Amino acid sequence: MSMLELGYLSFPILLLMIFLRAPIGLAMMLCGIGGLYFAMGGPNMFLAKLKTETYSTFSSYSLTIIPMFLLMGQFATLSGMSTALFQAAESWLGHRKGGVAMAAVGACAGFGAICGSSLATAATMSRVALPELRRYGYSGGFSTATLAAGGTLGILIPPSVILVIYAILTEQNIAKLFLAAFVPGLLAALGYIITISIYVRLNPKAAGTREAVPYPERIRALIDVWPVLLVFGLVVGGIYLGWFTPTEGAAVGAAGTGVIALLSGSLSWKVFADAIIHTALSTAMIFFIVLGAGFYNSFLALSQMPQELSSWVVGQGFSPWTVLTLILLFYLVFGCLMDSLSMILLTIPIFFPVVSSLDFGMSPEHMAIWFGILVLIVVEVGLITPPVGMNLFIINAMDRQTAMKDTYKAVLWFVGSDIVRVIILVLFPAITLFLLPS
Repeated sequence: MSMLELGYLSFPILLLMIFLRAPIGLAMMLCGIGGLYFAMGGPNMFLAKLKTETYSTFSSYSLTIIPMFLLMGQFATLSGMSTALFQAAESWLGHRKGGVAMAAVGACAGFGAICGSSLATAATMSRVALPELRRYGYSGGFSTATLAAGGTLGILIPPSVILVIYAILTEQNIAKLFLAAFVPGLLAALGYIITISIYVRLNPKAAGTREAVPYPERIRALIDVWPVLLVFGLVVGGIYLGWFTPTEGAAVGAAGTGVIALLSGSLSWKVFADAIIHTALSTAMIFFIVLGAGFYNSFLALSQMPQELSSWVVGQGFSPWTVLTLILLFYLVFGCLMDSLSMILLTIPIFFPVVSSLDFGMSPEHMAIWFGILVLIVVEVGLITPPVGMNLFIINAMDRQTAMKDTYKAVLWFVGSDIVRVIILVLFPAITLFLLPS
């Protein structure tokens, strides 16, 4: 069997292992190690590759951003920022039809700007917003669907752990990716709010109403969210303005949220230790998947499968837009079955060379950034797409009273909003790219 045939064969074997419930990191590692063993024709070179691959993967300076952003999210949760965000949004929007649900989406967008994790955003905001949604008569399925969709803003609005991984895989500028994700993130939040407005008018019994909050209280609630604006502006603005590198920005963000948590009186030594432990566990999980992907991607590089696939696609004369549509549809389907990080690590080394070989009428850097944002959005849709959307299970685990089928029915409205947004961003790349320096 040739190396190329071995490369093609590895992909169905990998998918089979995943569907048999093998951890994605372990599945990629075993496929990569097995492929490298056959590719190198014996144990000597293979064992040397194991050593060098492990070192080269974890010696990447950019990977240090991940634990810093995760720690920033932990401190943000502890400092009560999520509660302040929801109260501010609720005070301004809560009296409108569907306003408490809109406030939950707005709070998710704000918390995503300092968290970088979809699952963490969904879980944290659910603890804050679910009781209020229940209190004002929102149906269970509509409430859980809203929070599951709002949670996806955690990986789209920068800073985003998934964008960091994509930047490392494709050797792109992290600051430019963060900047490009900003407008699509705001469009996502706006799309969800419009979806809520339409849903509650078609289903009046799904949402109750609450009294309006006096303007002085609204102003006070708005002032209470200054730490979020400070941290977001310092981290993202500082990175883009060149005050510090993305790694330094992540460290500044973690330190800043830690100080805010300390000043709020919520950071004891025990809580601090718990935050460090949770960050370490999440980092270890991500890094194990990254290591497995590193072995598998090294094998794919030796097999020449991505390059051959790219040449084949170009040789068929397919329209670049047809190829892009098929790739996005692939992500939409498989995003229902796999988590976003695994999808990015598994597929970008295969699909990125294919897309890079096509002409979309823009520079290679802009194409890479635009494609990364599109992939991030479509993978994010998978987090709320039945039957295996990860956010749906996170939210329903926190609300046992709501049947999963009710959540499925309501969340399809938000999936529709996401698909419309993807179509708009595909047709008009300038929406993603106009903030980037020419």
